[in-house]
Amino acid sequence: MRIGLIDVDGHNFPNLALMKISAWHKQKGDTVEWCLPLDRYDIVYQSKVFDETYSPDIDWLPMADEVIKGGTGYGLDNILPPEIEHMYPDYSIYPELTKDTAYGFLTRGCPRGCKFCIVAEKEGRRAYKVADLEEFWRGQKNIVLLDPNILACREWKDLLQQLIDSKAWVDFNQGLDIRLMTEEKAEMLKQVKIKQWHFAWDRYEDKDKILPKFKMFKDITGINERNLIVYVLCNFNTTFEQDLERINTLREM
Repeated sequence: MRIGLIDVDGHNFPNLALMKISAWHKQKGDTVEWCLPLDRYDIVYQSKVFDETYSPDIDWLPMADEVIKGGTGYGLDNILPPEIEHMYPDYSIYPELTKDTAYGFLTRGCPRGCKFCIVAEKEGRRAYKVADLEEFWRGQKNIVLLDPNILACREWKDLLQQLIDSKAWVDFNQGLDIRLMTEEKAEMLKQVKIKQWHFAWDRYEDKDKILPKFKMFKDITGINERNLIVYVLCNFNTTFEQDLERINTLREM
């Protein structure tokens, strides 16, 4: 069969679902390519992560016997079948973005249930292991993890050890939950090769929980502002004064 792929969001970040779909079809002997408007295909897979606000849908109709749309941009109830979900991704469809870099999930789900986030509704209010590192990594120098809350997973120690053993540079792309930090976790994270740390202070009322955790983490790891980012959610359910207080507090730390 001839398979066409459409990354509606664009090509600035790899679409992991399309990478796995491509690998699955190529394993079956099918031809896979980016969909061209004037060409005909047996199946076209159209995927997007974001809604219409950020990713307007394509304004042309693919010529195909079947068009399959998927991704959170089209709804939360469409998921890949297990035989595709656990395929090693076809990194060749994004050669510039995936050069010596692996992308994937070790865990899914998050216990937080934040109103501004779709993870709890989509994946459940529990962090759980979905893969070992070898499922999407085969020696690349860089690993980009898309996990929503890996520190909330029961198997966090085993998964962090896999990252340590890989000796690859790791990007916790969705950040780490500082509220779940312990001395043991900090000591293990200190052994992971990380260029940029990502945390967040989204809820103003978490102040008393977050600040001691940041201090403890900083003391153990020796982290400094040059390789640390703390995202601050503003204008959601806080006042301007509360937003500014968080920013100034983080600056002082």
